[in-house]
This record gives sequence, structure tokens and C-alpha cells, in this order.
Amino acid sequence: MNKILALCLAIIAFSSCSEGTKKKTKTTTTKQPNIIYIMSDDHTTQAFGIYGSRLASLNPTPTLDKIASEGIIFDNCFVNNSICTPSRAAILSGQHSQANGVLDLEGALPMDKQYLPIEMKKLGYQTAMIGKWHLKEQPNFDYFNVFTKHGQQGSYFDPYLTETGMHFAEEKDPSYEGKQYKGHSSDIVTDISIDWLKNKRDPSKPFVLFHQFKAPHDDFEFAPRYLDYLKDTEIPEPESLYDNGNNGSIATRGQNDSLIDVIGSSVSKRNTIRHMGMRLWSKQYTKNNNPDFDPTQADGLSEKEYIHATYQEYLKRYLRCVKGVDDNVARLIKYLKAEGLYENTIIVYTGDQGFMLGEHDYIDKRWMYEESLRMPFFVRYPEKIKAGTRTDAIINNTDFAPTLIELAGGKAPEKMQGHSFKTILETGKEPEGWQQSSYYRYWMHMAHAHANPAHFGIRTKQYKLIFFYGKYWVDTDNPEADWNKKSWGNRFTLHTPAAWEFYDLEADPKEMNNAYSDPKYKTIIADLKEQLIAKRKELNEEDGAKYPHIQKVIDEHWND
Repeated sequence: MNKILALCLAIIAFSSCSEGTKKKTKTTTTKQPNIIYIMSDDHTTQAFGIYGSRLASLNPTPTLDKIASEGIIFDNCFVNNSICTPSRAAILSGQHSQANGVLDLEGALPMDKQYLPIEMKKLGYQTAMIGKWHLKEQPNFDYFNVFTKHGQQGSYFDPYLTETGMHFAEEKDPSYEGKQYKGHSSDIVTDISIDWLKNKRDPSKPFVLFHQFKAPHDDFEFAPRYLDYLKDTEIPEPESLYDNGNNGSIATRGQNDSLIDVIGSSVSKRNTIRHMGMRLWSKQYTKNNNPDFDPTQADGLSEKEYIHATYQEYLKRYLRCVKGVDDNVARLIKYLKAEGLYENTIIVYTGDQGFMLGEHDYIDKRWMYEESLRMPFFVRYPEKIKAGTRTDAIINNTDFAPTLIELAGGKAPEKMQGHSFKTILETGKEPEGWQQSSYYRYWMHMAHAHANPAHFGIRTKQYKLIFFYGKYWVDTDNPEADWNKKSWGNRFTLHTPAAWEFYDLEADPKEMNNAYSDPKYKTIIADLKEQLIAKRKELNEEDGAKYPHIQKVIDEHWND
């Protein structure tokens, strides 16, 4: 009898223990969120409603603004190297350019350095990369379908993409495989993403989808349905398009403005090598972008009239591409909602860098000036992120990978130089000890017809310090130097003057006054230089060992 009683008590105890374990497991296990990372090429903060620029009144991004309002908006998100390939490498590796080896447009990110998708796979995620890739090597994703012609830039219309299962190779390689799709690239990328979500993914697994548009990259070829969008609208212009004040230095303008016709591609005719007008008013460019546009209207215009006409056409084509992006994001969101995926999917939106839209009479990116440096960045995830949150916390694109990994339940590998800002997403507040500055370095020097001098610098919430060192990252004075002519061209061997620039962004948010020589900032500049030294050491960005010819310039001009 005692044995039977003891056996019954044991069974009851075991059952209670099992039930307790079940309850504990049920309360501590959470479903991993899906992640959709949406990135456009050159979509700058000026071309949004949420960032309050001069273009906000045009309402260029109603869909994206709504997504942003339902989550958190970052006002101080910065790129670490404002050019397509290095930025994308930083995002996937969590590392700065010198650490991941991708310094310029010819850089390649090997599969074993694509740390973000590698870590997401370890966490049980199904990974997909669709759209613009631009990193040369095969994507290390479970599924990919990416642009593989025109240097992996892809074309706006009828682009070729290479899909998982095809041999991944450069277009000039005899073994190249790609499929041509008919239509506009923004529509095609969205079609492929929706098809993957609907027909190719494993619904039993969480997913991370990189949905990457080509638009609104130059040449701004918009879908024909947007031809009338903004047609009769006067686009607001930046004051610095006509009067650049005290922006810049001898590094960007030359002694007595002797280099302004060479440095920095322009809206006006200032840059004789590349200005927007010479492209917009050409017959071929017009034929490909706007068949109803009459290029002869530029004939006989005064200088100011020419700048105005060029700017208006430039911005309308750019914003028509933005409109196509916004509408296609709406299509993607509609699908997610219809399939019940929206609420458990983290939506991230950004551009791969900023872009100059006529500010300081510049076009393109590359600069450390605000419009090129700043990236749009917002995240929606109702379960963890309170709607209507906004933060001025400083983040940069090396921080994206650690954050996505942590949101998925993992931990970023130590080799990543970026930092997770998951806490900021969830609380809207900076944790104790959070970074108070971001480091920037543009490695290419006088490359392409854009011709921007090489430079590095530091950006805090209030101040910006830039050093233009005016040298190639390879020593062109050395006949044995391995000069990357493919990416950089062969005419811009010019060593430009070295100079410092300093901007007080609180007093001068449009960067119209280089205050480096103002004695009232002497102590602040000295402190920023110390911070810059520390940052460069921390990130292994020093030049002494690898690039002594650059270090020599730095040493000679550090105390100028």
C-alpha cells in the first residue's frame, strides 16, 4: 500500500513539474520578428516630408512618412563613406572601409565577410537580397535576385538580374548568366520581392528581406506614368545654389577660387568637366528620361536663368523617381497587411547615403557636408517601438548590422565595429555611454568627373570638423603604385591643397560659414582634433603604416 502511495505521489510531482516547465516555456518564448530592410539609392533626407526640408511641402513621400510616424525617426544617422559600394559593405559587415577592405567603387565584399546575413542564418532566419547589390562577389543570402549589368548598377528600364541557381559572375565574364525583366526597375524589384514572399520563402521560418531600389540614382529615369507629376510645380531652391557664402576652403575652391571649375560637380556651369546642365540638355539624356522635354529651351538663357531651369528639371526627374519608390513601398506594405505579416515584421527604411540637391551648387554625394553625410533612417515595429518617437542619438551605417542581429535575438560578433542601438529603438533614449560622434572618411580623390578631394572628419551633435588631405590613397608619386584606374579614371592625378573646415551646426545649420579660423572656436576645435585622433585609432583608420604619403600630409597640416 505504501509503495502504491509513493508511486502516485511521484507521478503527481512529475506531472506538476512538467506542467510548470510547459508554462515557463510558454511565457518566456517569443516569436522572432520578420525583418524587411528597404534601401533606396541616393534617397536623401531633403526628399521626405518627415525631415522638414524645403521640399517637404511637396509631400514627396506620403507612404514612407506614414511608416515613419508609426515608429522611430533618427535625425542624426550618418554614412561613414558617402559612396554606394563602401556604404553597402559597411552595412553588411558592420565595419568601416579600412577594416572590411572596401574603400571605393571597385571594392568587393567576399561572402565570408558578409557578416550580417551569416549571423541571421545562425539565428534561424531565411535570408533574401533583391535589387541593387553592387558588391561584386556573390551575395551570401539563401535567395538573391540582383542587378548584374552596368557594373552591377543595373539599368532603370528592362534590367538584367541574376538569381539564385544561376552562375554569379561579372557581365563581361563569358560564364555570365542573367535574366532580362521588362519594365521599370522599381516596379520589378517590388514584383520579385512580393513573389519571393508569396511563393519562395519557407513560412515556418522568420525571414529577413533586403529590398533594394536602384532609384533615385542618377540618371533619374522615372517610369512614364510619372511624367506629369510636379509638371507645373515650382520646386523650392536652396539659397546656396546661387551664393555659397563662406562654405568650403582652399581644399574645395583652390587658392583665390582657382579650382572651382574642377572640384565638385555642379548644377551651374561652374564645373566645366561635369555639370547637370550638360547632361539634362543633351539629346540622348533627354530621350532616355523625358521624351517630351525640349533641350533647346536652355539656349540664350542668362546664367541665373540657366541655373534655375537646370535645377527645376533636375529636381523633377529626381522626385519622380522618389515617387516611384514611395508607391512601390505602398504595394509591398499592402501585401504584408493582406497576408497578416505586417504587425510582426520590423520595417526599416534608409538610403545608402545622402545626396546633394543643389546645395552649395553641388550634385551627387561623396562630401561630408550635411546633405551628403546624413542618411534617412526610421524603423517601425509596434510590439517594441512606440509610434511617434524621434531621437537625435548619433548612429551610422556600421551600426545597422549589430542592431538587426540583436533585434533577431542574437549578439553581434566582436569583429563588427558598429554598435547596436536596440535600446534606443525600444526606449527612445540613449543608453549611458552612447557614442557622441560619428567618423567619416571619403577615400577616393578627384575621381570620376565629380572630382571630390579625399577627406576625413568627425561629426558631433553640434559641430563638424573636416580635414581635406588632397592625396590619393595610393601613392601616385610612386611609379610602382597600384593605381585603380578603372574606378578613378586616369586624368585626375591632381594633388589638391590640404585644409581644415569647421562648422557650428547650431549657429550655422546650412554650413555657410567655415569658422575654422575663428578664435572663439579654438578650444572646441582642439578638443575635436583629440576626439578625431582617438576615433581613428579605435577604428584602425590611421595611415602611418599603410599610406605614409597621406600620413605625411596629415602631420604637416595637423596644427595649421
